[in-house]
Amino acid sequence: MQYKVLALDLDGTLTNSEKIITPRTKAALMEAAARGVCIVLASGRPTVGIEPLARELELQKYGGCILSYNGGKIIDCKTGHVLVQHAFPPDLIEPVCTFSRYWNVVPLTYDTHGIITENASSPYVQEEARINKIPVRQVENLPATVNYPINKLLLTGDPVDMPHVEELMQQEFAGKLSICRSQPFFIETMPLGVGKDTSLEMLLRAKGLTAANLMACGDGWNDLPMIRCAGMGVAMGNAQAPVKAAADYQTADNDHDGVGLAVEKFILSEEN
Repeated sequence: MQYKVLALDLDGTLTNSEKIITPRTKAALMEAAARGVCIVLASGRPTVGIEPLARELELQKYGGCILSYNGGKIIDCKTGHVLVQHAFPPDLIEPVCTFSRYWNVVPLTYDTHGIITENASSPYVQEEARINKIPVRQVENLPATVNYPINKLLLTGDPVDMPHVEELMQQEFAGKLSICRSQPFFIETMPLGVGKDTSLEMLLRAKGLTAANLMACGDGWNDLPMIRCAGMGVAMGNAQAPVKAAADYQTADNDHDGVGLAVEKFILSEEN
């Protein structure tokens, strides 16, 4: 079997519009896991927002992984061990929050309970809470509150404004942070060099594998690096145009078993 690691974005990829895994896709993934494929749930979500899907797919039984914070952290579901960990530079928390306030976008991060932010009423903050099924806590000053290690800051705002804000942020923090959009209303900010691709490469090396053994499925801008580095990069039918252009194969959309169909074709088929 060529593809021994299967990396899956969640929102817009593994889960459908109702944020659930459809039966056909779930069956294909369970069969792949039973055959020894390491399933990696690779998302910008915090770890706590991925754990319910990991339990649903029984990754603790089969030895899959959670890649959270867009590559900031990887956890082995069977052992609970942290395999990869990247901490956000503490000295850049205040500058990122100041930049966000100036351009009228809302930064957030996470603690052990859920989301913390200076504007809990923002509809985009509420969307992040809904996606992850976690609570939101409003604080007066986010940088002053974050006195513990974090893996990323998420900037949220009007989709009309975010391309320009991302461009300005790339200029402001060039050589200091990794920055990309994951949704039209989300900008991910991570430690420099961190992404789904770089963390997956570390995981592959630890397993004695190469990118040729990786199949990756995604739909968003932040999936581009892992789509490009994977031996088989799969774009969802609902993927952003650059993701489709970079992919080796385009499957159906996330409401029509796109992941399940790709797994059947490239992992479960007799030809493979």
